[in-house]
Amino acid sequence: MEIGLYGLHRGENVDPDVLATRARLAEETGFESIWVGDHIAMPPSSDEQGRLEAVVAIAHLAALTRTIRLGFGVLVLPQRQPVLLAKQLTSLDLLSRGRLIVGIGAGYVERELAAMGVSPDSRGARTDEYLAAMDALWDDQPFAGEFVSFADVVQRPRPRRRPPIVVGGHSRAAMRRAVQSADGWYGVYLTPEEAARALSDLQDAAKLHSRPASLGPLEITITPPPGPVDRDSAQRYAAMGVHRLTIQPLDDEMEATVRAGANSLEA
Repeated sequence: MEIGLYGLHRGENVDPDVLATRARLAEETGFESIWVGDHIAMPPSSDEQGRLEAVVAIAHLAALTRTIRLGFGVLVLPQRQPVLLAKQLTSLDLLSRGRLIVGIGAGYVERELAAMGVSPDSRGARTDEYLAAMDALWDDQPFAGEFVSFADVVQRPRPRRRPPIVVGGHSRAAMRRAVQSADGWYGVYLTPEEAARALSDLQDAAKLHSRPASLGPLEITITPPPGPVDRDSAQRYAAMGVHRLTIQPLDDEMEATVRAGANSLEA
């Protein structure tokens, strides 16, 4: 099981020097990947941390590092214009030399979606359509949908291959989307017991929805609840078939966690 790191886009990590130091340390100490979340305009709260914009953060991390993989965990797809996003993702994958993992989700913060011009009722349909639209662009195909249409346009350079797509979310729609259209599924803040139930639901979805043979086996990524994860817990996740554990240290534990490295948790 691979060990990833979540959270370098937020809190004290928005400082350029802190971000650079910790990203390079994470690479040196054996983390397989760094993951960043995506919130653009959140409702005000007394404890809201600063956050870097996700695409900018991944681009910067790509320049700071050389080998560690870089994941969106996850992009709120319905509030991203898919023609532009397809170009951004191809550019990121090229500049990172193929290290990109594209996590996508439908979103859940209604005020944020509304600020981006997306009605909550349309977020699921937009997510499915935008993913299909990006696939069409990457294949040099026209596309006609309810929310976006294009023809007689291409993007260059073309991606060497579609970047790995990981669908985040615990709803039936998210699991259906992962089975039908994605390379992986991402479960967030799940204890081992919750992860086991979610994976059972994912197996049920696989029985209901056909999966293209071209996609191969579904890769499973889990982020446990924020805080320390011991080796025994990591082994429990691994035993149920989790391929990647993406840990989110508490803010005051990030430095120590990065310095300790992934080997302290590998199952």
